[in-house]
Amino acid sequence: MRKVAIYGKGGIGKSTTTQNTVAALGEMGKRVMVIGCDPKADSTRLLLGGLVQGTVLDTLREEGEDVELGDVMRTGFADCRCVESGGPEPGVGCAGRGIITSINLLEQLGAYEEDKQLDYAFYDVLGDVVCGGFAMPIREGKAEEIYIVVSGEMMAMYAANNICKGIRKFADAGGVRLGGLICNSRNVDNEKEMIEQLAKQIGTQMIHFVPRDNIVQRAEINRKTVIDYEPDCGQADEYRTLAANIENNDMFVIPKPIEIDALEHLLVEYGMV
Repeated sequence: MRKVAIYGKGGIGKSTTTQNTVAALGEMGKRVMVIGCDPKADSTRLLLGGLVQGTVLDTLREEGEDVELGDVMRTGFADCRCVESGGPEPGVGCAGRGIITSINLLEQLGAYEEDKQLDYAFYDVLGDVVCGGFAMPIREGKAEEIYIVVSGEMMAMYAANNICKGIRKFADAGGVRLGGLICNSRNVDNEKEMIEQLAKQIGTQMIHFVPRDNIVQRAEINRKTVIDYEPDCGQADEYRTLAANIENNDMFVIPKPIEIDALEHLLVEYGMV
């Protein structure tokens, strides 16, 4: 089983990218489990057709410790398995605790056991918060492959570089590696070339450039992934290509984060071309 974590700045389209990629892998016949590690609990909504899934933390609060796997896991598009960790009540506690509690509970309930025949476990993680809780999939070896969703905007690139610092910190202890950058386009000038250069400087690859298309928003309004909503459109093929690139990826590196001045230089250099 491949253990993959998708990180990225809040609002970058990380959960949308994750769910569409998982839908493509499911369409390929892969057996996938998605663990949402964002307190918003929106990492599985499109795979479940808009169903608001009860989170692990809410279930534990309501039912106590007597919880079964079926209480926290639902089956979505292409038979993917969906779990949401959830978060604390607003203003109380650390949201990162939800990730730790959820993964520990899933392990106790046997969700990862070999008889489940999973090909992938995907963690969708809030990536511009690099505290210990959100770094847990990296820190404790729960995820082995990291992909960072980024765009040609300064704060998205800054967050990606910060995440690389976290990967580098725990690479030796946990064996985690960076698989590449996923550019979720915002139609920034020279965006593809800029992210390719960022990837080169960090020592990785841009594993795919996902163009901006309003079909993504229309699919979300209809509570579906693009592959489910309009499987024959070009954007669905983009997600299929991304999924295939992840499936066939063999480039896993310890990244080399760059200085903030180098990030700013990239923006200036490519923004003025």
